[in-house]
Amino acid sequence: MQAFTVEKGIVIPLDRPNVDTDAIIPKQFLKSIRRSGFGPNLFDEWRYLDLGQPGESSEGRPLNTDFVLNQPRYQGGNILLARENFGCGSSREHAVWALEDFGIRAVIAPSFADIFFNNTSKNGILAIVLAEDVVEGLFQSVLANPGFELKIDLPKQQITLADGTTLTFDVDAFKKDCLIRGLDDIGLTLQQSEEITSYEQRRRQEAPWLFPAA
Repeated sequence: MQAFTVEKGIVIPLDRPNVDTDAIIPKQFLKSIRRSGFGPNLFDEWRYLDLGQPGESSEGRPLNTDFVLNQPRYQGGNILLARENFGCGSSREHAVWALEDFGIRAVIAPSFADIFFNNTSKNGILAIVLAEDVVEGLFQSVLANPGFELKIDLPKQQITLADGTTLTFDVDAFKKDCLIRGLDDIGLTLQQSEEITSYEQRRRQEAPWLFPAA
């Protein structure tokens, strides 16, 4: 997965509490397990005026111009600012895949649903919890300043605003290490590939009946 060290970019304000995973990526898109190609359907039912279907191109679909992702000032944004309980609902990992495929590198909110929160770090997205009043202040700054950007430094656990103001955030040490090194669960396992191979060879000798000839 893509490593996360320092990211700077435009902030996209999604001013809705309790955004569930069905809103992030609607159920009809869950048939695919490719982990890619979900970006055009991120927030599909809010983003478009028609019903999206798997395998169909999103080009030319009628846009909901009032929705934040379709507003010119937020184009190219890679940091999502959200309200409390973001990612609630069913435990679909596709929701995180859609955010990552769209280009979102970090999500800032007062709180997250537990399963969604754990899925973010496994897919290269940094989920940052900040106090509600701090998040409210960021919403006000974003709305008042077109092109509002933040710089997120994961090694320092620090967010820097354009005026030089800094905010600190907490992050689990293990998740932080995995994000910085770009290691998901498979990547972590492959770090032990030599030990795994050695074990398999030893077991083949100790219990050959477990390894029938092809």
